[in-house]
Amino acid sequence: MTLLVHDVTLTYPDGESRLTALDRVRLEVPAGTLTAVIGPSGSGKSSLLAVAATLVTPDSGQVVVAGQDTARLSAAEKSALRREKIGIVFQQPNLLASLTAAEQLQVMAHLSGRPARTLRRRALELLDAVGLADKADKRPHQLSGGQRQRVNIARALMNEPAVLLVDEPTSALDHERGAAVLDLLVTLTRERSTATVLVTHDHAHLERMDRTSTMTDGRLTRAASREPGSETVPAA
Repeated sequence: MTLLVHDVTLTYPDGESRLTALDRVRLEVPAGTLTAVIGPSGSGKSSLLAVAATLVTPDSGQVVVAGQDTARLSAAEKSALRREKIGIVFQQPNLLASLTAAEQLQVMAHLSGRPARTLRRRALELLDAVGLADKADKRPHQLSGGQRQRVNIARALMNEPAVLLVDEPTSALDHERGAAVLDLLVTLTRERSTATVLVTHDHAHLERMDRTSTMTDGRLTRAASREPGSETVPAA
């Protein structure tokens, strides 16, 4: 099991009391599978991603990433874990205007100590994987919205993460481009054996997911699952 969120509770200060963002949430995501998390705004979806990414420490519970219990890690060790094992695809690509598509990826991996030539080769391989081999030297203003999001996805994969966390990747895209991005995420999850969690409001393509869970008022319920390559069936 590459990502395990077990019995996690997270609260925030709210005046004289505390607001519960996550209420004993449990989530298991095996390598090579994609789990969609749906639910209304404010239900706790972003908080779940933040906890899974080790950006926020929960009040209680356990988060295990690639076999490492994150509660046992120092702040520096968590930072290293995020850099080496966790890829994050933000809702907005936030690409650097002065860098080419290939350079966007290379700058993410410069702390790894690998030779520049190796990083360039890796960046070009990933851009090819997301269908942008011919856009490696283009800057963000020369790319469409869908292409920028593909660069965003490739950037998150630059350090070969075990866990891929994706936040609303289709929110700024039309239906056709959004469908293409979701197809890409499904394919990359299979090919690269990542444990992928996708937070989305787009219900049109949930049949492509291996599992679908619904977040409501901080509680996560598993709604459906399927085996890769099969039809979606109700969860037991």
